[in-house]
Amino acid sequence: MSLPCRAQRCKAHAGDTAAPAGAVTGMSKSKERRLIRCLQSCPREHPANHRWGGLPGPGAVSAAPREELLSLLSPLSPPEQLRPPGARLEEPGRAGRTAALPWRAARGRSLPTAPSTPPPAPRRNGLASLCARLAPPTPSGSGGSGRGDASHLTPRGGAGVGAMSRRERGPESGPGGAEVAAEDAEPESPDQCLSLLPWDRFSAWLHCVCVVGFDLELGQAVEVIYPPHSKLTDKEKTNICYLSFPDSNSGCLGDTQFCFRFRRSPGRKVSFCCFLDQLDRDLPVYLKKDSAYYYGYVYFRQVRDKSLKRGYFQKSLVLISKLPYVHLFRSMLKQIAPEYFEKSEAFLEAVCSDIDRWPAPVPGKVLQLPLMGLIMKLRIPTYRDKPGTTPIVQNMHQADAQISMALPTVHEVDLFRCFCPVFFHIQMLWELVLLGEPLVVMAPSPAESSETVLALVSCISPLKYCSDFRPYFTIHDSEFKEYTTRTQAPPSVILGVTNPFFAKTLQHWPHIIRIGDIKLPGEVPKQVKVKKLKNLKTLDSKPGVYTSYKPYLNKDEEIVKQLQKGVQQKRPTEAQSVILRRYFLELTESFIIPLSPPQLRQFSQDDFMKTLEKAGPQLTSGLKGDWIGLYRHFLKSPNFDGWFRSRQREMTQKLEALHLEALCNENLVFWSQKHTEVETVDLVLKLKNKLLQADREHLPVNTDTLKKLQTHINDIILALPDDLQDILLKTGTT
Repeated sequence: MSLPCRAQRCKAHAGDTAAPAGAVTGMSKSKERRLIRCLQSCPREHPANHRWGGLPGPGAVSAAPREELLSLLSPLSPPEQLRPPGARLEEPGRAGRTAALPWRAARGRSLPTAPSTPPPAPRRNGLASLCARLAPPTPSGSGGSGRGDASHLTPRGGAGVGAMSRRERGPESGPGGAEVAAEDAEPESPDQCLSLLPWDRFSAWLHCVCVVGFDLELGQAVEVIYPPHSKLTDKEKTNICYLSFPDSNSGCLGDTQFCFRFRRSPGRKVSFCCFLDQLDRDLPVYLKKDSAYYYGYVYFRQVRDKSLKRGYFQKSLVLISKLPYVHLFRSMLKQIAPEYFEKSEAFLEAVCSDIDRWPAPVPGKVLQLPLMGLIMKLRIPTYRDKPGTTPIVQNMHQADAQISMALPTVHEVDLFRCFCPVFFHIQMLWELVLLGEPLVVMAPSPAESSETVLALVSCISPLKYCSDFRPYFTIHDSEFKEYTTRTQAPPSVILGVTNPFFAKTLQHWPHIIRIGDIKLPGEVPKQVKVKKLKNLKTLDSKPGVYTSYKPYLNKDEEIVKQLQKGVQQKRPTEAQSVILRRYFLELTESFIIPLSPPQLRQFSQDDFMKTLEKAGPQLTSGLKGDWIGLYRHFLKSPNFDGWFRSRQREMTQKLEALHLEALCNENLVFWSQKHTEVETVDLVLKLKNKLLQADREHLPVNTDTLKKLQTHINDIILALPDDLQDILLKTGTT
């Protein structure tokens, strides 16, 4: 089954809803093509969705005299209702420019009114025709991977073929214009945005699905990419090929699951992310996606097969996504990969069709995701959740007898299982990760290396680890030379490796963790001392932590005793992980609380150090040690820089939200009556831009506040002369 690319699908849909000849007017062919491309990639955010005409900034308007106001605000073409029925706009290169002259010549006089008799057939403006051409048609019947369901393409509450929201059409004028403009401020639901085209729902969760096989002549090769229109550069395909297979020395017989992370190629256009940005802002900081990286979730199978020349069947099913939902995609692969290896590509198409019917990944909601007869129930955390708590998703009985599976988490790994080989050094490892120190995890297989790296990154939650990390890294990685060079200090990165070659190549790195097979011991683990780096010669060296780092804080014996007691009492590993996660959370929060007061000015290290004596971590943590030294080191790390920028952005948004609320409580109409028309128009444009900013940046503002501000804008406009009313009600914002 092959599907056309997004642009081709848009053109295919345009065939059923094409506008009449000459409908796209007032713009050149090249501008039309650019606008089509913009609408395809980001249909609801492009400024052209409001009007074609350029709108000057507020500063330019306030400096203009009254007689120039109309010419500055007017688009390149006169308002739609003022054109005679059937009239066409000329090309802007010739008569289109002269058509604006009568409007400039008006010099503040009242504009002509609309004809008393309405035109027989209302004409769309050029942009409306473009949107109609790009709107997907309603399918006439079902067929082909579930594509026939009309609800798949039509937004809920929509009007079917070519339906557009008021935001796409632009505000309507007339007696009801104020009410229509007020409705425009209401944001659209993610499901409406997701219903633009087939595979948009799929793209909200995954970029693509790859099948990587082994060719005797070529080595690893990507055999299948699904959906077929998904784009990967040659560099990305090469990285996926090598990262989807364990190193030859790993000896992974049977089925193995692991994950990797790799850089996206620069210069790639984002095809569908407008509404996903809003969802991303509702996530905790440590779950926000990084647009510069992809995750790869792998299910690798290696079994003996005498019918093959190599003697082994070797193949990987790989999910490529921007989302760091490790547990979710691991659970997915457990369900679909074994069956895929038996049923091949037709099964994969059916799986992708199921994913394309999933709801948007909205944080805070209990989502039900159908997958080949199974219903997965899960909840994505939000930044409003109390740290350390995970709301339980109940596994309810399905009326239609479908099997239901509730996932307790979408992203967490088994902390205790991962840290068991280095049980007595967890506090020192927390310090190393907090400070962004270069770390290498040497493990016997990709499963162990990837899980340990992810556990390390998560141990400083709710802080976000702001440096690079690679759960599985090979000598074929495109960043291999960058990370292994000896000409400069090792970068701030955590690498998970399995190839013995790295024991020599990365010998100059300051901190190396060597782990063996991750198995939960039935007895209390023996304490292992920190070892010197010179003792690490090969990957066969004994498990342990090889470093010369001296921790700033004294060792916490209580957590060690508590976990040891759990092992003796055969406490479930899930319970041990909860204890360990709570310990890391309390330790991180004790460290962060003194830094938390709002900071909008430049951060002063000296002023901060003076506050530690009375408001330091000793108030919330019983640990003793050199806290001040730990803070001095942390303030130089990438983690502090990322945390401080995030706090500044958060405080700025709160101030913007308070400003909007203050504006709503003012009598703006009374203010406008005491000022000139130019100043009033300047105010209207600035208020409209405030509404746009609140929608674009998803400021923490009440919907009622936005509606109230929109009402103020409408009241101010209605107090202006008729000519300004007509233009301001029809003019978008920049």
